Amino acid sequence: MKALIKKEFSLCLHPMAIAFLSFAALVFVPNYPYEVIFFFSGLSVFLICMSARENGDLAFTCSLPVKKRHVPLARVLAAVMLQCALLFLTALCTLIKQTAFPDEMLVNLAANSANLAFCGFGAFLLGVFNLVFFPLHYQDPHKVGVPFVIAAAVQFVLIGLMIAIRHLPFYAPLTSPDFANFGVNRFTWRTDIVLRNDCVGRAAFHEKI
Repeated sequence: MKALIKKEFSLCLHPMAIAFLSFAALVFVPNYPYEVIFFFSGLSVFLICMSARENGDLAFTCSLPVKKRHVPLARVLAAVMLQCALLFLTALCTLIKQTAFPDEMLVNLAANSANLAFCGFGAFLLGVFNLVFFPLHYQDPHKVGVPFVIAAAVQFVLIGLMIAIRHLPFYAPLTSPDFANFGVNRFTWRTDIVLRNDCVGRAAFHEKI
């Protein structure tokens, strides 16, 4: 498995997958819908799978002396590693913003605040993308576009719902900086992480992969 994951990063990694990690810094952009940051992680997965398809990676990998079930699992794990890197960088940028920026700049006009709850919801978005994209993609590995469009559409529906409910009174504590409602934000973050891990597990061990 280690050799397959190393192969994913050595032969299949698209350059934009690394470039998209820098998009974590978009939390510093005023009035940006921060959840869209995590869409670009899904886009990097799409580019990796498309590049691998065009280079005949699946036929090459299946000819190696490895368990065939490990072939898609290595791709999923490589994607999860990239997503964890994006989450870490986003959390780091969020911490810097909450520490260095004045209070009036921590909540933007979209009623969004880069805080623990936001990072947790980002993790949930990544997990949902994996759960939708990979089982659809590995039903027919030659089809990359349709699974990506469906997974991205699900992501944007969830993002739209979150933007809509931010303006409801009960959601107000989750749009505040962490130091103002740390307990609520931490609970939301932990819940989203659990849901994300469940989605990743289901995506990695789905019967259709």
